[in-house]
Amino acid sequence: MEEFELNHFYFLCGFSGNDAFCPGGSIYSNIKDSSLFLSLGRHVDVYFPPRKRSRISAPFVVSGDKFEQKEQVSIDVLPDECLFEVLRRLPEGQEKSACACVSKRWLMLLSSIQRDEICSNKTNEFLKPKETLISRNTDESIEAKKKGGDEVTPEAVDLEIESDGYLSRCLEGKKATDVRLAAIAVGTGGHGGLGKLLIRGSNSSCRVTNLGLGAIARGCPSLRVLSLWNVSSIADEGLIEIANGCHQLEKLDLCGCPTISDKALVAIAKNCHNLTALTIESCPRIGNAGLQAVGQFCPNLKSISIKNCPLVGDQGVASLLSSASYALTKVKLHALNITDVSLAVIGHYGKAITDLDLAGLQNVGERGFWVMGSGHGLQKLKSLTVTSCQGVTDMGLEAVGKGCPNLKQFCLRKCAFLSDNGLVSLAKVAASLESLQLEECHHITQYGVFGALVSCGGKLKSLALVNCFGIKDSVEGLPLMTPCNSLSSLSIRNCPGFGNASLCMMGKLCPQLQRLDLSGALRITNAGFLPLLESCEASLIKVNLSGCMNLTDNVVSALAKVHGETLEQLNLDGCQKITDASMFAIAENCALLTDLDVSKTAITDYGIAALASAKQLNVQILSLSGCSLISNQSVPFLGKLGQTLLGLNLQQCNAISSSMVNLLVEQLWRCDILF
Repeated sequence: MEEFELNHFYFLCGFSGNDAFCPGGSIYSNIKDSSLFLSLGRHVDVYFPPRKRSRISAPFVVSGDKFEQKEQVSIDVLPDECLFEVLRRLPEGQEKSACACVSKRWLMLLSSIQRDEICSNKTNEFLKPKETLISRNTDESIEAKKKGGDEVTPEAVDLEIESDGYLSRCLEGKKATDVRLAAIAVGTGGHGGLGKLLIRGSNSSCRVTNLGLGAIARGCPSLRVLSLWNVSSIADEGLIEIANGCHQLEKLDLCGCPTISDKALVAIAKNCHNLTALTIESCPRIGNAGLQAVGQFCPNLKSISIKNCPLVGDQGVASLLSSASYALTKVKLHALNITDVSLAVIGHYGKAITDLDLAGLQNVGERGFWVMGSGHGLQKLKSLTVTSCQGVTDMGLEAVGKGCPNLKQFCLRKCAFLSDNGLVSLAKVAASLESLQLEECHHITQYGVFGALVSCGGKLKSLALVNCFGIKDSVEGLPLMTPCNSLSSLSIRNCPGFGNASLCMMGKLCPQLQRLDLSGALRITNAGFLPLLESCEASLIKVNLSGCMNLTDNVVSALAKVHGETLEQLNLDGCQKITDASMFAIAENCALLTDLDVSKTAITDYGIAALASAKQLNVQILSLSGCSLISNQSVPFLGKLGQTLLGLNLQQCNAISSSMVNLLVEQLWRCDILF
């Protein structure tokens, strides 16, 4: 056996011929001379020919008196410490992206390199190729070659927006993983840097941890916007690394992050002095200490939004608002355990606030709103929204109107204690008010609305009433009123008590209407709508009559004849008494109409043919959803309309076959068709 092995060795090493290692026979008398071998270890030596390169790719290993063939040595045998030293000497840009493609191990090592650990010497210039064939999007096409793990595919990054030279990335659901964040951290450096990162996870499936966020902190110092939604696996450590590595951060959005506490927010405040916008929602561990730090260390903060954070109280809100009084312009406080004290601070220190949104403040009473208005600090306030606040009463509302002389937009939702007197008082004292919206304010009646229109001082431009059940169809006892010529937009939606009498009075009080929305007005008939059209001195541009089941073709014909030259949008969804006669009137008179919705009406193929035959009609959006009388015969006419159509809704048009719909899809390739 030993003789066979020895002869076999002589056959390989002493081979004679053109392909021999060394022609002429054996080179050395002692084949085990240690000077002829490259040492790999204590008991293993590798044969290393000194002359001509062997065609045999695998090296030969001698252990004792035997030869064994061993797999080719790979760089992967290097420990992480050695490979780290190699990778940190790579030049920035595409070279690093290319190396990140090798394996998950290489990718994670590259993403773990701190900026002060990068070796930036002149020797790196020799590593830069003169010409590169690496794709510009290498960072997006990285594939992590690991067993049983995720692949970093081009779909890893859902959104890329070039903005001011920086990239934007969005990871959603299962795509939000540490591996993808590491790929982004390594790859975006060569393309201008990462400016915006949005992670939309779900607490049950999101696999982003502090490790992935740390990679972003080390590799993306240019990060300006960070948004974390429903990522329970990220704790303070990850956000602290962002604070230490991304000092240019301007906007931070934390929503549904139960493990992030004041500790992380304090670190952000101390290190990210350029912070201008902060949103905190459903973060149960963030409280007053974090807000105090933000107020103290972030002098450029312009927008703050806090919602459903039980640890936030008066101390945190008051400290923040008093410290950032000269920069803070937008404030949103929803479902917080604050009291009248916080509103008093807003009223005194809110000198720069232009937009204020308060909702679900159950511990704030009438006194809080009265003090906020009486503080005379909200001189620049232009938009105010109050929702589900029991403290909104007639007295408090009047004080707010007096204390905010520049208030232009006011929205009141679910204010149960507000009455007609408070609404009229607000209209009298709020001299700059242009837009008023009342939603689910059930103590407001039609008399309060009419009184507000008369008392607004001729500046109110828009009035919206939504789900106000206190409004009835009665005008008895109303004195002679002066018209409100400034009102151009009227919206009365889903107010079941609003009827013909109230609509006629609205027409007399608002003769300059251009936008009209009466959706869900079940009690409106031709007898109420036709007088409104006669009272309109201006030309209607947008009309929404969806759900007005009692209106007929006479209304549409009158509307088309009187306002057809200016009408651009018309919604007749659910008007079951509308037939082809309305389509003929529209086709003949409405040359500027671009958006038409006749869903769930009684129109037939003849109505579609009438629209298609119009010479000047320029409809771009057409909705025919639920029109059961439209059949395959309408398809040629729809094809003709397709010259201008950009959107077509054919859902629940059961008389149109799927084959004809497919034909229409092929024909109208530039039109978005729903079916």
